[in-house]
Amino acid sequence: MNGRLIETDADVAEGAAWLRGRDPALARAMDIAGPLPLRRRPDGFAALFNAIVGQQVSTASAAAIWTRIESAGLTQPEPVLAAGEAGLRAVGLSRQKIAYATALAEARIDYETLRAQPDDVVIATLTAVKGIGVWTAEIYAMFSLGRADVFAPGDLALQEAVRLIYELPERPKERALRAMAEDWSPWRAVAARLFFTYYRVAKGREGVT
Repeated sequence: MNGRLIETDADVAEGAAWLRGRDPALARAMDIAGPLPLRRRPDGFAALFNAIVGQQVSTASAAAIWTRIESAGLTQPEPVLAAGEAGLRAVGLSRQKIAYATALAEARIDYETLRAQPDDVVIATLTAVKGIGVWTAEIYAMFSLGRADVFAPGDLALQEAVRLIYELPERPKERALRAMAEDWSPWRAVAARLFFTYYRVAKGREGVT
């Protein structure tokens, strides 16, 4: 594996201090955002399956479907494959998400080994699975694996937060934001935490959409 892991609040604080010292705009944003969250999540099949369930549906709908999935015991590859299309449809999955869930189960990813792989290998391994895009893979790397130097420039909330913090005329596109994020290395995932937090604060204060 390459780079630091974010495992504790102290790790987040270390990254935040580094970013604060490097960029006055980020320092001002931190004063507004307040303490940054750890936001660590479990890794593994269930985490990725849950991300697939949440694609293009409301948070409430995703939560309801996931509750049914958990109740049916479908949080591991073998039960998902055994359930088949009918079983997955019964818990509320669309035809497309049934295909994605099946592909993930059939991929047989070695999640323990994945924890030790370099960031680029993690992203490549995950995006090779039908239904898992770069954004999902980067979010997984940041918050399920705790990678300190991964960023998700395709995220609209991150783009909007950067627009506000740097007073840009429009949201930076994914490629431009990926280039900007080089300046926040080796703590790009802490910068992401700042932008997510800042976005929520700004949305509450100013009605940002």
